[in-house]
Amino acid sequence: MFRRLWQYQKERFPLGAHGSMVVVFCGSVMLFSSIQNGELPSAYRVLAASLSTLIMFFLLRVADEFKDHDIDSKYRPHRAVPRGLVSLQELSWVAGAGAVLQFLIALTVDVGLLPVLFLTWLYIALMTREFFVRDWLVRTPSAYLLSHMLVMPLIAFYVGAFDWLAGGREMPLGLHWLLLLSFGCGLILEIGRKVKPPEAEREGVETYSALWGIRTALAAWIVSCALAVVAFVGAVSIVGDGNSGFVALICMTIIVLIVGILGPASASTTRSTRWIEPGSGAVAMLLYVAVGPLQIILA
Repeated sequence: MFRRLWQYQKERFPLGAHGSMVVVFCGSVMLFSSIQNGELPSAYRVLAASLSTLIMFFLLRVADEFKDHDIDSKYRPHRAVPRGLVSLQELSWVAGAGAVLQFLIALTVDVGLLPVLFLTWLYIALMTREFFVRDWLVRTPSAYLLSHMLVMPLIAFYVGAFDWLAGGREMPLGLHWLLLLSFGCGLILEIGRKVKPPEAEREGVETYSALWGIRTALAAWIVSCALAVVAFVGAVSIVGDGNSGFVALICMTIIVLIVGILGPASASTTRSTRWIEPGSGAVAMLLYVAVGPLQIILA
């Protein structure tokens, strides 16, 4: 069973890629809080938050396996669950063990984390049930996207609590900017992985480029980048001590990334969409690093 689960993670939840993003995400969120108190978060709490958050994203993956099982079986039989590499029951056991570990981590770090953890679990459960309005959400892709991405600021709040709540302090100033940043970065990543050139579209595989059209999907991605940048500027205004030059550099770098990805769109949508998914990861990673670790370097 372990071998099959290991193959599953390589296909559906690569630990290397997810782990690196999670560590940056958690470190940045916790630094945003701790910088305001003139200290660094403890390595133990960063590791605890990172492990719990990695499990949280795995729970989201398992939730997707359950809610998409019928569609995957019909249109994507090559995927791990439809082809029988692992069963939904086995994934539910692993997810349950992960939830128990999350509970123990929260209990060990600070019992006050438990209500936030329970609230996040509840939201994931509602996502799995499509908030009991599945048909409406399917007919309204924008509502589907926004409702599911709201889990990102909730996870960011949970991660941040590992610093301020476990440290016995009040919520950090400007927390709303950080939560908005996580929402914007979530949109960037989600839209970015579901924009495909026409020749890459597949029946039964919903993409925003197919639902909205390639131009509208790219426009939505740009708007998401703009939202994340606005949130980043707001967050840095709290912890950056007036580093206007640094903010301008980050914003210009993102503009260059966006132009580099979308510039060829007028000539070939294939060329632009080929780079949008890795470009989305680069934009999100840059913003998280800039709002956290780079602030320590500049201090």
